[in-house]
Amino acid sequence: MHFSYWELKNWFTKVDFAIVGSGIVGLHAALRLRERFPESKILLLEKGLLPQGASTKNAGFACFGSLSEIIDDLKTHSEEEVIQLITKRWQGLQLLRKNLGDAALDFKPHGGYELFLHEDESTYAECLQKLPFINELLKPLFRNDVFAKEVDRFAFQGIQEYVIFNPYEAQLDTGNMMETLLRKAISSGILILNQVTVTSYQETANGVVIALATPDSGSSLGEDFSFSAQKLLFATNGFAGGVTNNQVKPARAQVLITEPIPNLDIKGTFHLDKGYYYFRNIDDRILLGGGRNLDFEGETTTDLGQSEIIQNRLEQLLKEVILPNTDYKIAHRWSGIMGLGSSKNPIVAQLSERVYCGVRLGGMGVAIGSLIGQELADLV
Repeated sequence: MHFSYWELKNWFTKVDFAIVGSGIVGLHAALRLRERFPESKILLLEKGLLPQGASTKNAGFACFGSLSEIIDDLKTHSEEEVIQLITKRWQGLQLLRKNLGDAALDFKPHGGYELFLHEDESTYAECLQKLPFINELLKPLFRNDVFAKEVDRFAFQGIQEYVIFNPYEAQLDTGNMMETLLRKAISSGILILNQVTVTSYQETANGVVIALATPDSGSSLGEDFSFSAQKLLFATNGFAGGVTNNQVKPARAQVLITEPIPNLDIKGTFHLDKGYYYFRNIDDRILLGGGRNLDFEGETTTDLGQSEIIQNRLEQLLKEVILPNTDYKIAHRWSGIMGLGSSKNPIVAQLSERVYCGVRLGGMGVAIGSLIGQELADLV
């Protein structure tokens, strides 16, 4: 790699903090480090053209878990752990709003709804039965009932009579959120380099030597350049398997969006099938994603493609349940990579004397990313 004297001097010399991943967590960590160490040199290293793992790919749900998801979590986590998780998500959303402002986020508090398909009889019955108990559980945090039974007013088809409404759920514009965060970081004097891959790192007595590969290095991942930083922070979420001894597994989420639909009356964020499917309105369109539960193994991947089985199911839900009597066209499809593990608790840890990570956001990056970024920076 042939860097000039100026490039080496300004970007790669006397780096105090190198952060891998410029998504929600990485940017919040950088902003928090800037607050704590105003004179420090902070360098963000991003593998993608954009912070693309999940930060610019997600559906823009400002949520903390649907009723069936919370009931499901109570089967594998203690009550205390579940309350802690929801508290973190709720605090994270408030922090995100405080940091960026509702106008910049295009924050819309339309509320959230959970629907149950006709064949989902057992989940539906369980949710109605446990709704009062979950409301009691969450009362200390929200001071009010979170979930309420309502009649569907959106003319969905093939679903149970009642939906579960949550007034505390909202939607935001993912693109606006990330653009605002990036602008904030740049105006705070944080350096961001895109399309650089960290291939390895070596801790020394004086710092961490970080090896990079870049697109013009002549090989796809040749270790063509290295530099030193005082501290190294990983904020790579679904791509963090290597630094966490595989405590984090990638989980692909596939999404599609329609062309604008005249007089679209659907407003809000919607969950189906224990949160495995989700949809919302945006710019007179319907955005719909999910289906990972059709092929858990196949979707444990960092490949940003699509699969036929899941795309077919998404189209079927669109046609039969969400927009049954409506003409629409699908405009675009994409996918993002989440970071999951055996527990829904994020990993915010010091890995060695100079290396740290804030990863495994469990599909809740919008909710907890800002908080995890701060916690990561506060470990230093």
